[in-house]
Amino acid sequence: MADSKSGPLSKMTIHSFDKNDFQKEDKDLMFITPINPETFTKTSHIELEMSRAHGRPGTDPKYKSTAPEELKIDFVLDGTKTMEGYVEQYKNMEVTKQIKAFTDCVYKYEGKIHRPRFLIIRWGSEVRFPCVLSHMDISYSLFLPNGNPLRAKISATFVRYETPVATAAAARMSSADLTHQRTSQAGDRLDYLTFTIYDTTTYVLQVAKANDLTSIRRLKPGLGLIFPPINKTDT
Repeated sequence: MADSKSGPLSKMTIHSFDKNDFQKEDKDLMFITPINPETFTKTSHIELEMSRAHGRPGTDPKYKSTAPEELKIDFVLDGTKTMEGYVEQYKNMEVTKQIKAFTDCVYKYEGKIHRPRFLIIRWGSEVRFPCVLSHMDISYSLFLPNGNPLRAKISATFVRYETPVATAAAARMSSADLTHQRTSQAGDRLDYLTFTIYDTTTYVLQVAKANDLTSIRRLKPGLGLIFPPINKTDT
């Protein structure tokens, strides 16, 4: 993840906020991954209802909901002072203190907000991920004679966070209680377009009436259509 095609690799950074509007960052808690992850994984998951009638071999998966996107990162914390490109502020810091800096940023319970903090993960121009920590594993290796670790691998999974305001706005934009506008494309049918707005073709005649259409089968390309709020008690 470079800032430019020829520039050096930027470090992945985790920015910490005490409010879910992501406006005021606590810069003292910002964590920089000392060594960039070799890879990161984004996971998207659609929850389906998979039940089927007794005795039937197949199933018709029904949509239930879309789970929040997840981002998984794995990176190393080192105390041997031998790793090239290690961030200077952590280079002379014990591994246990590096882990504390990470957990203070992403995991520590914040009393005034009664939960861990809100986060934005940034890496070059490719990653900007508002999120909260879901879970993490810390694996230790290489130890001093006194048992203190010299190296640890962090595996952390973060769940995308959408503010309630943004979630509500998205719901309003897709609501069938609002007037929607569409421009017909070649091959479009009014019943299909009606289904995309209302999740049913029941109201195709109301839509045709609202647009003064004489036919619902064929639509001319480039036709401006409105899909009005529907009173579901109408017949």
